[in-house]
Amino acid sequence: MNILHKKNAFGGKILALCGGVGGAKLAWGLAQTLSPEQLTIVVNTGDDFEHLGLHISPDLDTVMYTLAGINNRELGWGLAGETWNCMETLESLGGESWFRLGDKDLATHVLRTQQLAQGKTLTAVTAHLCKKLGIHHRVLPMSDNAVRTLIDTNEGELAFQDYFVRQQCKPAVLGVRFTGTETATLSPEVLAVLNDPDLRAVIICPSNPLLSIAPILAVQGMKEALQKATLKKTPAKIIVVSPLIGGQAVKGPTAKMMQEINIPTDSNSIADFYAGLLDVLVIDESDQKDADSFSSADFSVHACKTLMKTDADKLALATSLLQLI
Repeated sequence: MNILHKKNAFGGKILALCGGVGGAKLAWGLAQTLSPEQLTIVVNTGDDFEHLGLHISPDLDTVMYTLAGINNRELGWGLAGETWNCMETLESLGGESWFRLGDKDLATHVLRTQQLAQGKTLTAVTAHLCKKLGIHHRVLPMSDNAVRTLIDTNEGELAFQDYFVRQQCKPAVLGVRFTGTETATLSPEVLAVLNDPDLRAVIICPSNPLLSIAPILAVQGMKEALQKATLKKTPAKIIVVSPLIGGQAVKGPTAKMMQEINIPTDSNSIADFYAGLLDVLVIDESDQKDADSFSSADFSVHACKTLMKTDADKLALATSLLQLI
């Protein structure tokens, strides 16, 4: 569902960092509130992988489908009205079907793989897909270089999708690492946004910090560019929306992973994760009591409703965040 952009009094530009379903929901709310000239969304590609000969970008696709209003709202990922003829036939022929690719969704992956093979960057391919999907806001991959997330578990090291989809997050997590970060760099497009003098805020969406945001921050130059943005003449605020509500994640393995690697599932841990970058921590209204523990912190804490069940919730959270800038 597309909603016309509401007029707002906010005059600057916003960069949103996100991945996963929660990040896509807030990105949608921001896109309804801000004009295409005001908002850029940078998306995690640490989840990307090659499967059945195709380049799959799960987080990019979730964000694009959500912004286009064609996502499966029940699942949070994939396309609405999807069919599974290819997967069913593939399975009957003895092929791999553990990672479900719908018939319509396959077209995205085929085109992406084809254009990458022709020498186009992931940024250029994403721009093409957004244009065809009717998305007016700019969606950028975190880098045009490959970064891959690996999960160290009690069953050995697993590629992210093996852990997340094939194993359904069942193995106990011992650690997370990223390959490719030593050479991956920010694209010119991402750098231009970070260096824009009109950038007023970087909003880190309520995405899994270990899996969705950490890969973005691990790209060469990202942390430095964020810190530089906060030091310019008109500094940009870095606003982090906690993915935890009452010590639990709304969706996905965030809380489970944190517990398994001995990180407390609370607001303090989220603040610690973003130490050195954080200007404002946004927590859910049900966690208001946590705000007292930050009385001497060098950042502010804001409590509001962060659970996004409806479109109205997404819009309300986006509006609340803009009021903090």
